[in-house]
Amino acid sequence: MTPKISPVRNRQKIRFITQALTTAIKFWLRTQLTQVSQIEVEIGATDRQLLSGCIPSVCIFATNAVYQGVHVTRIQMLAENIQINIGGIIKGQSLRLSEIVPVVAELIVEEQHLNDSLTSELLSTALNDVLVKVLPEAWEKSKPICWQEITLDNDRLIISGALSAQNQPKLLELAVGLELLNGQELQLSQIQIKHDQEVVLENAAGYNLDLGSDVELHKITLKSKQLVCRGRINVNP
Repeated sequence: MTPKISPVRNRQKIRFITQALTTAIKFWLRTQLTQVSQIEVEIGATDRQLLSGCIPSVCIFATNAVYQGVHVTRIQMLAENIQINIGGIIKGQSLRLSEIVPVVAELIVEEQHLNDSLTSELLSTALNDVLVKVLPEAWEKSKPICWQEITLDNDRLIISGALSAQNQPKLLELAVGLELLNGQELQLSQIQIKHDQEVVLENAAGYNLDLGSDVELHKITLKSKQLVCRGRINVNP
């Protein structure tokens, strides 16, 4: 006769698995970030689903996170249909995904955190790439820019920096609006570039950015001193 497992022991086992999984998720998130102030994880799964390693949903909330030098004020994510190595997690191993996980997220970045991100290679490279695309002739003759300040003003991003020169640095200012064309394309509209206080480009047509197939933006908003993004991203194993 197979011995019966008491309800108390079963609940203790499930509680242990939930705690181990929550710890593993937090640890995995921290390995992706260089800094974070707060992480909260809420797991939505039945006992049987937890034991099988198939989790219908995980809600994650984090504040003051830094990813590859990019500072995020607040982010809330909902991940669904997650397949993980539950047996390995119980043994103390790191969390591993078995399949692509779609994540719906809302991301908020305050103006100060945008400015803190200017030293990141990820953001500075993206800004330089935009200049190469929209102002190639002037850019080919110039030296790298030291980006200094981002201002959110009247639904526009205004980014200023210093352009290296032989005698003294010259100011460069890039002002753009953001428009969502579809889930995978973001348009930089009403582009204006000033070089040493002189307007060298004014393009109402704008420039399109391809965000890739793993991203689907639903909304992007420039509020007072705040950038808000909502959308979906695929997290690959």
